[in-house]
Amino acid sequence: MIFQQNANLHFMKYDVCVIGSGPGGYVAAIRCAQLGMKTAIIEKYASLGGTCLNVGCIPSKALLDSSEHFHNAKEKFTEHGIELKNLKVNLPQMIRRKNEVVEQTVGGINFLMKKNKIDVFTGHASFINKNQVKITRADNSTETLEAEKIIIATGSKPITPAIFNYDKKRVITSTEALNIQEVPKKMVIIGGGVIGLELGSVFARLGTQIDVVEFLDRIIAGFDGDCSKELTRSLKKLGMNFHLKHKVNKVTADKKGVKVEVQKNGSEDTFALDADYCLVAIGRRPYTENLGLENAGVQLDEKGRIHVDEHLQTSTEGIYAIGDVVRGAMLAHKAEEEGVFVAETIAGQKPHIDYNLIPGVVYTWPEVASVGQTEEQLKEAGIPIKIGKFPFKALGRARASTNTDGMIKVIAHKETDEILGVHMVGPRAADMIAEAVALMEFRASAEDAARMSHAHPTFTEAFKEAALAATDNRALHI
Repeated sequence: MIFQQNANLHFMKYDVCVIGSGPGGYVAAIRCAQLGMKTAIIEKYASLGGTCLNVGCIPSKALLDSSEHFHNAKEKFTEHGIELKNLKVNLPQMIRRKNEVVEQTVGGINFLMKKNKIDVFTGHASFINKNQVKITRADNSTETLEAEKIIIATGSKPITPAIFNYDKKRVITSTEALNIQEVPKKMVIIGGGVIGLELGSVFARLGTQIDVVEFLDRIIAGFDGDCSKELTRSLKKLGMNFHLKHKVNKVTADKKGVKVEVQKNGSEDTFALDADYCLVAIGRRPYTENLGLENAGVQLDEKGRIHVDEHLQTSTEGIYAIGDVVRGAMLAHKAEEEGVFVAETIAGQKPHIDYNLIPGVVYTWPEVASVGQTEEQLKEAGIPIKIGKFPFKALGRARASTNTDGMIKVIAHKETDEILGVHMVGPRAADMIAEAVALMEFRASAEDAARMSHAHPTFTEAFKEAALAATDNRALHI
């Protein structure tokens, strides 16, 4: 191993240096350390964990859970024989709890770095050349690291077009939405994707009137069409309004609120939506600014992502990139898989990632989860398929818990019966999708899934029933 401090050159030498400490970066660092490499990790901000742990996955799920508790207490407890008086939202306490969850989670990453003897550096990293990285701290002091291999894991930032006048006060992204201290009366969300719908559902449960403006003809357009329909139906029950096939022309804000000018696609007619806040959630872009990539010969692709080969190596030998800065879905668990993949590749192993089997999840309630190909993709590819569906309203466990919205859909090859896609909208779908991933990893058939014993009563029985439905329409309970 090459770890030394050169008194003349004033920099540390490592086997591997990881830039960015989000799920992809810190997992890559841990796996490199496990494989015996002397590893350093550089993080621009004061806390480890990147967007996911600090202002993304973890804090949003904390608020989703808190708001779901309130919503159930308000809408469902009476049905269960539980009566409450003077129920109210204490949003500052929800935010405090969210912050505590983030603090505990980030603390866990700090512990893992120490446990695995990974050196942590705080500051902005930029390439000097293909093996050297300069770290610029907040006080403008600098330090240089040298490494045989470097992994870029700098993540992504929200897309905020100038026309939306993003000011972090009234026109906000998910980052600012996580720290609102009073429940807004009205909120406009630009974008009907995962982030907008998750945060929209948080505030809708708490009593905010939500208007979603989406350019396409359906929400969560990357998911199976049936998932879009089911989720739209459920969120409308929550009181959310959807303006599909509409675009936003202009957003103006003052100290009291915002005005969003909306236009229907193909029409000259416009209308205005007034709200307390406008949440911009139209996607994220790779964060590669000021990294000095040109100094190391690292090239970007036509979409501004770092170009990588099948081994996730960039155009410069010895420099790798993972997560949101490269092609593919911007998912924390995808970044983690790539972090392990690169670490094991550097170690000389032969790892593998099947990107088709990385699940996607929307943490609304009901949840949405999907793995494999959608019905639309399979039909477009001309692949013969058969489909089985099972609604949660036909499931005993769902009725017992008053969680009857949604369905599970199993798509299998018409001739071989191999499962090609599984799509769920329903309670605990985010957890249940793992069963489908496991089966598809081993190229199981719908018949295989249908013949597995599932405990009764459970939500997972719906998966068994959908698999039965896909196998000669043999569902038992519908």
